[in-house]
Amino acid sequence: MNFWEYLVNRHQQLLTDAYQHASAVFQCMVVATLLGVLIGVATYRSEWAGNLATTTTATILTVPALALIGLLIPLVGLGVPPTVIALTLYGLLPVVRNAIVGLRGVDPTLVDAATGIGMSRPARLLRVELPLAWPPILTGIRVSTQMLMGIAAIAAYASGPGLGNVIFRGLASLGSANALNQVLAGTLGIIVLALLFDAAYVLIGRLTIPRGIRA
Repeated sequence: MNFWEYLVNRHQQLLTDAYQHASAVFQCMVVATLLGVLIGVATYRSEWAGNLATTTTATILTVPALALIGLLIPLVGLGVPPTVIALTLYGLLPVVRNAIVGLRGVDPTLVDAATGIGMSRPARLLRVELPLAWPPILTGIRVSTQMLMGIAAIAAYASGPGLGNVIFRGLASLGSANALNQVLAGTLGIIVLALLFDAAYVLIGRLTIPRGIRA
């Protein structure tokens, strides 16, 4: 069967796998964003702490995804848990780094002005610093999401959800009639999802970033 016939015959399963893939990446990005911004807020005022946070999260990326997931299996088992932990850890670096850069790049005179009108430190952070740092933070989220789209496919090694299962099934049956179709369908599905997510981030940027501070 050719590729288009394969898509027509298996579209329901492919759509289910695509939904699970997108859902896993989205949920892990939400957690990675919250953790990354919190780490950025906690460390951006100190050069030493900021460098430590960046270096630590960068070190995580040096661990091969397959190895990290393999190490997590004895601790948390198969399926969703190792997928969520691995994707969240891999998604931290761009968010942490861009949060620190964005917060450090806020004009000090604006912070001083906010202080001068009686704003508390939490109020300055929430109403002045974080909104101005949002463009680079959003860029970090976009970069992390693109990374996780590909890394999530490896989660199939631990019986994780997503399009990686389609790719692994194809690789495990190389030489069979549908092996290439499976690998191609899974790969193209991940690319399409990555493009859709990126388009959504562009729209979010247009809706949440004032025209005057857009890059």
